[in-house]
Amino acid sequence: MTDLVPIHRALISVSDKTGLVPLAAALAARGVEILSTGGSARALRDAGIAVREVSEYTGFPEILDGRVKTLVPQIHGGILGRRDLPAHRAAMAAHGIAPIDLVVVNLYPFAATVARGASEAECVENIDIGGPALIRAAAKNHDFVTVLTDPAQYEEVLAEITANGGLTRATRIALAGAAYARTAAYDAAIAAWFARGEAFPARLTLSATRQAVLRYGENPHQEAAFYRHDDRPQGDRPGVATARQVQGKELSYNNLNDTDAAYECVAEFAEPAVVIVKHANPCGVATAQTPAEAWEKALACDPVSAFGGIVALNRPLDAEAARRIAAIFTEVIIAPAAEDEAIALLARKKNLRLLLAGSLPDPAAAGLTFKSLAGGFLAQTRDSGRITAADLRCVTRRAPSAAEIADLLFAFRVCKHVKSNAIIYAKGGATVGIGAGQMSRVDSARIAAWKASEAAKSAGAETLTIGSVAASDAFFPFADGLEAVIAAGATAVIQPGGSVRDAEVIAAADAAGIAMVFTSMRHFRH
Repeated sequence: MTDLVPIHRALISVSDKTGLVPLAAALAARGVEILSTGGSARALRDAGIAVREVSEYTGFPEILDGRVKTLVPQIHGGILGRRDLPAHRAAMAAHGIAPIDLVVVNLYPFAATVARGASEAECVENIDIGGPALIRAAAKNHDFVTVLTDPAQYEEVLAEITANGGLTRATRIALAGAAYARTAAYDAAIAAWFARGEAFPARLTLSATRQAVLRYGENPHQEAAFYRHDDRPQGDRPGVATARQVQGKELSYNNLNDTDAAYECVAEFAEPAVVIVKHANPCGVATAQTPAEAWEKALACDPVSAFGGIVALNRPLDAEAARRIAAIFTEVIIAPAAEDEAIALLARKKNLRLLLAGSLPDPAAAGLTFKSLAGGFLAQTRDSGRITAADLRCVTRRAPSAAEIADLLFAFRVCKHVKSNAIIYAKGGATVGIGAGQMSRVDSARIAAWKASEAAKSAGAETLTIGSVAASDAFFPFADGLEAVIAAGATAVIQPGGSVRDAEVIAAADAAGIAMVFTSMRHFRH
């Protein structure tokens, strides 16, 4: 075994033909014999590159509509044979098998075929068999064989061949690892497709590609990286993982986490909406006729916490909204798109990150979410539950007005994105007080009211919670939580219901003359 292995014979069979011709031309110029199949062979021949069809080389034709092309001893023996074992060399010579030093293969586009809604039969035909077999064989015999599975690898490999006349063992090992990771991701996508009617298959295989090594994690002493899911048959969910960063510094671990939280929340609303997030919790949410108006209403909820926050919009960012948002220190803005004038205006803020996601995630779409634990992780279906006016059950003597119902639904939708225990006060399509992440629901209600009072003082206005509605992400276990909401000035409440003390809580609402509706749906977020 030697460290440097030259390339004398290459097998090229690719679905993605990006960079194919320059690679093959460079190899041919070095006297490398090129074997190929089907469309790859045609593309090379059309480019004037000498190529030998695998069927001609092996003396065995492609059969079964191309399902069997390379699954023959002359190919796999040439890849798997160890050059340092006399018995292997003798067997190869006895059967007329020549060594293959380079395998260039990428796979049928299975995930893309599924994502465009192809028929089951077409999806099955896009399950590659020969390709993974070639890749795995070449990776296994990396002591003697180089395997390329991605056009992004071609340039660097050619440079090394040109400089050294071959490829080092370190390079072959790295490429072999990438090859096995590629086939693992491919198989994971196929397994997920076969299990598509099953929420939690007995064996769950996940695959992701590293997008970036981050400066650090939640804290500077922690290391972190950002990964994006590979080849998921349901396709990409629009958001921070798919967004294009137009400007600004590198995104940090906390930036990415908070931006995801903000964009998922803002997608809940049909009207123009703005969400401001700080430390994974909304600190202001509002809907309005325009993004600029929604921003002002969201900011009014908690202007202190909004400083250094993450801003998400569900409409294209226009110049007026950009101007107002840029008036305070903002870490990240994410929106489906942005007007040229808005982009130009924000360009003055060199450190502000602007992300354009192209579209919004569907709040009602199915999917799984994960939380890591020591030795494993929890998986659950995404909280895609949505409550409409028809789902509400009024349990008090007074029914909410139409305006109160609109605000109740708005507030309950915000609740879904606030860490439990969550209490939301809202008025006029905007949050006016947010209480998040407390161990006691009473404390969440009081904190939200206190923050609303502080915001009102700074604005020279009356307490914002007076005349508001309130939403609770889970039921009130005792009347004290509701009494704190009543004391804050709320006139209507939305909550899931289901406590053994519901009657006590309802009686407290009736005594205060407020309206209360049950949703029968909880929105805990831990």
